[in-house]
Amino acid sequence: MLNVQNLTGGYGGVPIVKDLTFQVNKGEMFGILGPNGSGKTTLLKMISGILAFQKGTVNIADQPIQTFSPKELAKIIAVLPQHSNQSFSYTVKETVALGRYAHQSGWFQTWSPKDEEIVQSVMKQTGIHHFHSKDIQSLSGGERQRVFLAQALAQEPQILLLDEPTNHLDLSFQKELLDVLKAWTREKGLTVISIFHDLNLAGLYCDQLLLMEDGKLNIHHKPNEVLREERVQAVYQTKIKKQAHPRVPAPQMVLLPEQQEDQQNFTVNASILKRTSERIVIQTPQPMKTLSSGVIGSGTGWHDSFINRRVGLDYDCNDHREEMRLYLKENGFEPSDCVGMMTAVNLDDLSHLFIERDGCSIFVVVTAGVGHAIDASKSSQHDMHLQPGTINTWIFVNGSMTEEAFIQSMMTATEVKTKVLHDLEVRDPVTGTLATGTGTDSILIASTQQGEEIEFGGTITPLGKLISQAVYKCTSEAIAHYRNRMDI
Repeated sequence: MLNVQNLTGGYGGVPIVKDLTFQVNKGEMFGILGPNGSGKTTLLKMISGILAFQKGTVNIADQPIQTFSPKELAKIIAVLPQHSNQSFSYTVKETVALGRYAHQSGWFQTWSPKDEEIVQSVMKQTGIHHFHSKDIQSLSGGERQRVFLAQALAQEPQILLLDEPTNHLDLSFQKELLDVLKAWTREKGLTVISIFHDLNLAGLYCDQLLLMEDGKLNIHHKPNEVLREERVQAVYQTKIKKQAHPRVPAPQMVLLPEQQEDQQNFTVNASILKRTSERIVIQTPQPMKTLSSGVIGSGTGWHDSFINRRVGLDYDCNDHREEMRLYLKENGFEPSDCVGMMTAVNLDDLSHLFIERDGCSIFVVVTAGVGHAIDASKSSQHDMHLQPGTINTWIFVNGSMTEEAFIQSMMTATEVKTKVLHDLEVRDPVTGTLATGTGTDSILIASTQQGEEIEFGGTITPLGKLISQAVYKCTSEAIAHYRNRMDI
């Protein structure tokens, strides 16, 4: 659809964009990225025909852009600049209707039913139809931005050029706007070329990204390749971390602030464990990075309150997460700060251990009962009847863990738990075979993220060895306490 070859240009004979080559296909959402001063807006002006270029070519559908008349070009390309100003006092609808000018002919520029239909349609799609009769001068910056987007869409362009389209828009309208544009690319074959400052929006919505640096091409590729940590850090000169979007296959970047002076070092150990007949609680002075299967706080996150709550064997609730949230609130905890688990075992039977070696330390807490033990390899023989969590394992690491270390630590702890059940000859009551766990076991890995980096947590690594020793001892003791109490 758009082919740019060796494009060079700028202002007053000084090149800002230098020898740029790329191609945009029909129906693509194409993002242009780069720091301030890298030439993004200058590039957009050249491919729109607003600014003449010094060298190179810009072809639209294999035709040089210079061969189009202004009116012909307006039927193909619509432009939404970064700051749109309206000096005349028009209504919203009148302003949008100006987008139909390129499609009208004759001396009197007659208004057709098709013109009316398109204007009404784009006003609805951009969420401005309910104030169509308002004077545009009375609107907020975000509302004006949507009006001028509707005006651009009313041109029915083949290519839509946008300079920071979400500028002035609140979060909900950013999403709505980009959802509309993405839908137009799929349903109408509209090609959208947009400058983005927000790397996350670009990664989420664009099919291809072009990253500029000092007027030159750094890379033109798919978002996942363009938004690499090392590349973004080098071009933008700032610390970032790349992570996957939780719902769609798109890269997302997070800024890494410098360590705050008010952050205090702390160690998790038995001194901060509190236990009653109803719950076990650990609260830390600062949030810890967590990976857990808790009822509350599952997945990854940052939490400073850890609760293992005892419930009866007859506990039954249609919405156990909501019930747990209410329980936490009623007892003075903020659910968003918590990892919350449930257990049906007596909390007097818990076992905990602080262990330190080679500059690394962990604190492990285990509650365990084996009345509903299951052999995972034969789980198909069991009914889907969930009991409150039976073997709950907490592992607090006083150190800074990588993502690999978190996952490997969870694997190590699970392997050790299974080994304990085998050594103690805990059997699945349905199959009679050795059990591997219970149907609702839960686990927590929490890290202070302070001190030297711990890269791995596998079984033979320094951290893995600590986890293996502590989880084996605590799980064995907790099951022994449970069996003694149950007189098994």
